[in-house]
Amino acid sequence: MTDPQIHTFGLDAVGLDDRMRLFSFITADQRHDYLWVLRAIDMARANYQVVLSTEAVARALDALAERDGGCPRGDEVELAARLDSLDEWGVLDRTQDAARAATLAEYRRRHSVYQFTEAGHRAFTAVESVLGATMEEASLSRTVFQDLLEDLGQLAEANRGGDGDTVLRRFGRIDRSLNDVAERAARFYTMLGDLTRTTEVDTAIFQAHKDALITHLRDFHNELQRYSPLLFEAASAVEESGVERLVETAAELDDRPFATFADRLADWRRRWEGVKAWLAPPSVDLGSEVDRLSHATFNAISDITGMVRQLADARRGGVSRESQLRHLAGWFVNTPSLEAAHALFDVAFDLSGPLHVNRPYEEPEIHSTAASWWKTEAVELSKTLVESGRSTGNRDTRGAKVKRDDANRRRLQEHQMETVRRERESALAMADEARAGFEATVLDEGQLQLLLSLIDKAVAERRGPLRHTVSATANGIRLSLSPSEVDAVVASKAGTMRIAGVSLSVERSEATR
Repeated sequence: MTDPQIHTFGLDAVGLDDRMRLFSFITADQRHDYLWVLRAIDMARANYQVVLSTEAVARALDALAERDGGCPRGDEVELAARLDSLDEWGVLDRTQDAARAATLAEYRRRHSVYQFTEAGHRAFTAVESVLGATMEEASLSRTVFQDLLEDLGQLAEANRGGDGDTVLRRFGRIDRSLNDVAERAARFYTMLGDLTRTTEVDTAIFQAHKDALITHLRDFHNELQRYSPLLFEAASAVEESGVERLVETAAELDDRPFATFADRLADWRRRWEGVKAWLAPPSVDLGSEVDRLSHATFNAISDITGMVRQLADARRGGVSRESQLRHLAGWFVNTPSLEAAHALFDVAFDLSGPLHVNRPYEEPEIHSTAASWWKTEAVELSKTLVESGRSTGNRDTRGAKVKRDDANRRRLQEHQMETVRRERESALAMADEARAGFEATVLDEGQLQLLLSLIDKAVAERRGPLRHTVSATANGIRLSLSPSEVDAVVASKAGTMRIAGVSLSVERSEATR
């Protein structure tokens, strides 16, 4: 193998800040003018007019305005200022062409001509792709698997026979096909993720397209399952024909002028590693990208089916996430006081204070981070840090110690333990009294609050109507909710509560028994 010693000439030596400045035209004040000017220059570039004067850009704008009503004409845009700014940002390259001067005056004042820089055209096409992208373009290609299988077979045969042209052509097609599959899959599953994460889906649109969407996913999954073992065998056959000979042949025939043979060899070897990771990983435990794609497709089908069930339940029950949030907002508006609003917030969103206070200690092995702050020794804190949130200015000196009220701390701990003990005794008494049912049991206020919290905890994980038994455990008792043809009735000192279509049962948990 010979190395042609082709140098890159430093063409990639463009800083990160310079590349980011290429997108300055999309945040400028006259960003629409900049966009139309670049579109006009790109249209002329498509007609092989690479270098344009200011007058030529104006004529291109006029031609574009006749086709698109939103485009301004050349005399409506300050072209000189716009082109100079694009040149300053690096999107365009400005040169002087005295040969284009028609008069002596034009020759003396010089004649500026403009053309896209390579990085500037890439930035423009990237912006255009984002502006023109639609969700309908996201799809999965299942016809590519047959082409991949044929290309892999011919690649192995060409590599064994020493057909370099076929090796380069088929190898390049395989690499482009897999990149297309990866890009399509990433866009499609990102679109599905955005669809399933939205607060409220447009029911009419989703119902109209759900069947086609599920069919599209199922057909792609079936084709993926059918071709997966065949693609694995074909990729393994290419490996057996000689990977080193394959990448060396592709690197030798690669005609990129600004890359050395070593660079091309490393590039083609990296491409084959990507193909191998997609189709034939080194071990079964690692899993291939095809397997991950199949798993993602199966999960997407499950998510779409779950959304269909959720929308059906909402239509049948007349309750949706939007109606629930609106109802909750109405509660907040109608609260009589600020304290009631705070209480409603704590109950609705299940927010409470921290369970412990944690601060890194100089010797962490002395105090476990899992231990409660009620039972561990106090950490010495600076008074300045506690009162103002700022540490002392001099690191070598310690601030005044915080005076701790150990008696009050001990009293709060005893009060907390007493409260926990009373709640547990009340819960166990409720379980014993309601062993035969809630019909003959009258709950006090504490027992009713505990029962409601257990019901809320039990039904929090369900989706849709209650179809099977759910349960929750707290304070040594276990609450079970089951679907029933009769209603559950709970009597308390505050009134009677009726829960339709549910049966309640409370018993001591296994640990308590």
